Order: sequence, then C-alpha cells, then structure tokens
Amino acid sequence: MIANPLYPVHYRFVDADGVRVFYREAGDPERPTLLLLHGYPSSSHQFRDLIPLLSDKFHLVAPDLPGFGFTDVPDARRYVYSFDALGETLAAFVDALRLERYALYVFDYGAPSGLRLALAYPDRVTGLVSQNGNAYLEGLGDAWEPIRRYWAQPTPENRQVVHDNVLNLAGTRWQYLHGVSDETLVAPEGYMLDTLLMERPGNKAIQLDLFLDYANNLTRYPAFQQFFREKQLPTLVIWGKHDPFFIPPGAQAYLRDNPQAQVELLDTGHFALETHAAYIAQRIRQTLGGEAV
Repeated sequence: MIANPLYPVHYRFVDADGVRVFYREAGDPERPTLLLLHGYPSSSHQFRDLIPLLSDKFHLVAPDLPGFGFTDVPDARRYVYSFDALGETLAAFVDALRLERYALYVFDYGAPSGLRLALAYPDRVTGLVSQNGNAYLEGLGDAWEPIRRYWAQPTPENRQVVHDNVLNLAGTRWQYLHGVSDETLVAPEGYMLDTLLMERPGNKAIQLDLFLDYANNLTRYPAFQQFFREKQLPTLVIWGKHDPFFIPPGAQAYLRDNPQAQVELLDTGHFALETHAAYIAQRIRQTLGGEAV
C-alpha cells in the first residue's frame, strides 16, 4: 500500500501505565481521531494498509497492546496480563496522548480491551467500528472449543494443548488464511511477523494467560451491550463471515442494542483487512466521516 505523502505515518513510543507503548500515528491531530485497536496475535502492523487510506480524513492512532508488537513492558513493572489490565493501559495511553474524543475501531482482542476503555470514558467515544470484534455470546464459534476446555479445566495438560495447536507459525498462518477465497491477497509478512514476535522469551506464557482470562470477557458482555444501548453511536459492524472464531451471529447481534448500526458481512476470514482494506476504509469514511454512500 502506497503511503499518503501528505500524511506520513509516524512510529512513536510513549510511557503509560509503567509501559513503553509503541504506536503508529498519522493524519492531522485537528481532525477526528480514530483509535485503531488490534487483535491476537497481531499488532498495529495489521493497520498498515488502512492508515494511508484514511489519513486525509482522520487523525489515526494505533497502539500495540502489552504483550504484542513492539510495546515494551519492563520486568520491574510486574505486569499481570489480563483484559482488565489491557483496558487500564489503554486508558493511561489515551491520557498520555491527551486524546479526549475518539472513535474506536476494535478487532478481536481489541474489542474487549477497547470496550473497557469505552466504559471507563464513555463520553469520549464518538463512534464505533467493530471488525470481527465480538461482544455477544452467540458470536463465539466452534474454533473456541479447545480454549473453552482450558477455561473449564485450566490444567497443565489443557494449557499445553492450546500451546501446541495455536502458538506457532502453522496456527497463526491458518488464522490469516482460513476462509479467504484468494490467498494471494494476504501478505505473508503479517503472519511471519506475528510468529517472530511470539517467539520472544516469555511471550507464549503471556498469550496462554490471556487465552485463559478471555473467559472473563464473557461476563463483561452485558456491560458492553448496555453501553451500545445507551450511547447509540454511529456504528459500523463489518465482519469477515468465514471467521471460525467470531461468527456472523455476533455481528447481527449488535442490532439488538443499536438498531441503527450498519452490519455488513464480507466474503473473507478473520483478518478482513488483509483482503478488504480499501473497502473497509470506504465504509468507515461513509459511516464516521459523513461521506456519501
């Protein structure tokens, strides 16, 4: 994707919550801010194609969550990896950047993390894009079964099953390619970078801790749904319909709490930006940027 020469992407760090948070930033800070929140096992790198397509319209900020990408968590911080902690770090991050108004783009892990941020600062959120960002029980697909067993019985044996089947190149590549009709659209550096970063000392234990803690997100779903009902934000729910983790009923469920939400299913898999970045950018411009359909 060719960068927008008028709005180059900057690669920065900021100290927040005792963490050195890496983030990408582009666009005029005077324009509406769109906070881009990645999922497992990726990082802000997953927005590399989307950012240039929106940088003339929005101020874009994409952090790497603790445990992912290039964000550095010092050992002395004694960080406990949970989704509550990720939400708290995001709150410290937006405060460190003095972001007082922003729309949220949430994907995968970015949904429970970003929606915790929304609950902490509900009046700051101006809009929502959920791209395979689940907030409803019916959105959990069959691919969660090994992890559900880990939730029910967090034994060393079940932890090892998740480790062996998920935390490797084959598992990561499968997440990128499953349900994609034209695999030549998926750049291999995405899943290769994710795998490389996962191999850092101690990182697989972090990921296993987050898999286990994901069960606590299900108990927060009612609070997230109440936020949708109360705020009635401009909302785009745009979903790779072949995602085995977050399935289409989870997209349609948003309409229960916000009947004005725009829900659209795309012919692709979990990482919809790998194949549909230009189209998703267009729909964001229409939904949040006020451009004509």
